Amino acid sequence: MLPEIAIPSPSARTQAARAGVLTLVLLSCGHFFADMYSGALGALQPLLVNRFGLTLAQAGMLGGFLVFSSSVMQPVYGFLSDRFHTRLFAALGPAVAGIFVSALGLAPAFGWLLALVWLGGAGIASFHPQASARAAVGLESRRGRAMAIFVSAGTLGYALGPAYFSTLATRVGLSHMYWGAVPGILVTVLLLWVLPPATHEGASRERFDWKPLRSVGRPLTILYLLVFIRSIIQITFAQLLPLYLNRERGFSVEAASYILSFYLAAGAFGGFLGGHLADRFGERQTILASMIGCVPFLATFFLTKGAASVAALMVSGFILLFTIPVNVVMAQRLAPSQAGTVSALMMGFAWGMAGLIFIPLVGWASDLSSMHSALASLTIFPFLGFFLALRLPKQAARSVA
Repeated sequence: MLPEIAIPSPSARTQAARAGVLTLVLLSCGHFFADMYSGALGALQPLLVNRFGLTLAQAGMLGGFLVFSSSVMQPVYGFLSDRFHTRLFAALGPAVAGIFVSALGLAPAFGWLLALVWLGGAGIASFHPQASARAAVGLESRRGRAMAIFVSAGTLGYALGPAYFSTLATRVGLSHMYWGAVPGILVTVLLLWVLPPATHEGASRERFDWKPLRSVGRPLTILYLLVFIRSIIQITFAQLLPLYLNRERGFSVEAASYILSFYLAAGAFGGFLGGHLADRFGERQTILASMIGCVPFLATFFLTKGAASVAALMVSGFILLFTIPVNVVMAQRLAPSQAGTVSALMMGFAWGMAGLIFIPLVGWASDLSSMHSALASLTIFPFLGFFLALRLPKQAARSVA
């Protein structure tokens, strides 16, 4: 006689779904504000450079510190959140990020700027692994849509960050910018009050295994390099574009920050469209179109001025970020049994390493020549990415062990 299988009652499933929706809404709200603080430094760079007399290399170092602390360190916080099963990693993240990033105007010297940027980045990094793991819990039948909502909330928050902090600094001054921490603190209070405790899921997690990754090492390496190339443009612009527009194009700090916000928002919408394009035309074709398609518009931005230049910048960001969901989906298809590992590799780590290397490097090159020359030289990378993408398999393996 077969053993009886316990089937959850409809009311239990409904309760779990409602709890899942509540968790998704709360964590998406937290993601929006955590990433809003992540996008703040680019808008503040012109003001910090003027107040502290920073070189462009030092400005780049600040951006590199933030990227390392907020992105490269994410796997460490992921390990700790798995080791210590507490919701505090996600719940405290927005407040920690908000307090330290918003306190940059109070720093007495460059060393303090580095410390505050590092601590603010720690809040951002601690939020992401645990929140990403919990965002779709209880919503298994709508997991893809739930993750899209969670990711999109962070992308839009990142786009809003420059406009929010530029407006705040203009209205109250850099030294009173600490008021910018209020949303992050309020979200943390809400998460501590309402977010359910983290559950112990360690027993159900699959053991990490190198074998599936080694078997698809070549296409995974190509995908990683393509994400790295895309991130060179994306993150360097996010940190240094307002400084460039203010110093070398004559835009006000506030106008330059709004342009950055629109550029990042265009990229967010590009990511939405990229997923649909990949479903219709294939991941490889979408990556190829993204890499080569953004190059003429990037070149137009640097070769022209005025409204045409700004419009070209927006279109370049829109096309470049087609690949945000595509690379991750393609990597997960190559190694489905190690989906968490390849997702982290294609997202936070590739993004973080690109920023860690190229933000300081572009700052240093700008001191030697000009920001225009240093930033314009980055246009070559998507062009090279197109030829690299030609080496991707025409059909990603769909059943790799």
